[in-house]
Amino acid sequence: MPQALQQMRLEIETFLSGQGAVVDVRSPGEFRQGHIPGAHNLPLFDDGQRAQVGTTYKHKGRQAAVLEGLALVGPRLESLGQELVRLAERTPAAPLRLHCWRGGMRSESVAWLAQGLDLPVVVLQGGYKAYRSWAQALFGRPWPLRLLGGRTGSGKTELLLELRARGVAVIDLEGLANHRGSSFGGLGQAEQPSSEHFENLLATALWPLRQAQTIWLEDESAQVGRCRIPAGLWSQMKQAPLLAVQRPLEARLDHLVTLYGNQGQAGLAEATQRIARRLGPQRTALALEAIAQENWHGACRQILDYYDRCYDHGLQGRPALAAPGPAGEQPRPWDMGLAPAPEAAEQLLAAGLIRPISLSLGPD
Repeated sequence: MPQALQQMRLEIETFLSGQGAVVDVRSPGEFRQGHIPGAHNLPLFDDGQRAQVGTTYKHKGRQAAVLEGLALVGPRLESLGQELVRLAERTPAAPLRLHCWRGGMRSESVAWLAQGLDLPVVVLQGGYKAYRSWAQALFGRPWPLRLLGGRTGSGKTELLLELRARGVAVIDLEGLANHRGSSFGGLGQAEQPSSEHFENLLATALWPLRQAQTIWLEDESAQVGRCRIPAGLWSQMKQAPLLAVQRPLEARLDHLVTLYGNQGQAGLAEATQRIARRLGPQRTALALEAIAQENWHGACRQILDYYDRCYDHGLQGRPALAAPGPAGEQPRPWDMGLAPAPEAAEQLLAAGLIRPISLSLGPD
């Protein structure tokens, strides 16, 4: 490796703290599976070419693979160079930040091209593989987690977002996963990321909060749609104190109708059928009949029976943060009444149950 390139290699946290564009030179398929959030994909090879060069390396050795790679990339050097120049112009005062899978030939080749164009460049030591190891280690660190719980339809996500807008350290797991967490949670949502990329998004959200005294998340199961919460973080979530919020049934029904009432009969019926065994034949039939009649409140009322039972069962034995009450009283839900999310957020802050980052002087 040229000495100049060796000096440009950065460890992961130094690399991530830079300002220049992150350029991922892996193939499009690798990039789709997962990438550093915010990275630009500038593939040296497409998926088929990558497989072709890999096969040559395996059977004929490095030199033959390099020659084949040169033949494939040669006609594209000008367009690759133009794209590097365009990306560099976005942050002219900062070097391009390049990486491939392991920080090997692909990133070295593109770094050489950037240098030939007089573009400042750095390379991630260990490549995307090092980033993934860093993210997994990050989830295993001890974090000061707090969970916001409550029955389905209580508006927990909206409340967390209002708290974040007021300076509270919040991670929106459902927002990162593009899923609301139930059988109905994917309706009206964008396509979910892979579990690998969900972890990348989660690491990006978690890292800036490493100095926070408390970090709030919604009480979730281990899987949000198809996105699995990393084991290191999930084990801490299971032990984290939980603050449960409470809303009247009719307010919860109104909230669910607002979320799902415009999703159409087919999607709602399909989601209901997925939980039919747990909902039971009678409630399933009543819910499907209500959906067919576009009686959204009636359908939600039947379905909430199952979700409420699941939630209440899941609360058993969980460490809880107490809402204000008489001395010695068992922790109980925080009654939000009919307050909209902004007002409820202000109430929680005023009660001192949740604190903004700037005012967090110690654990809750």
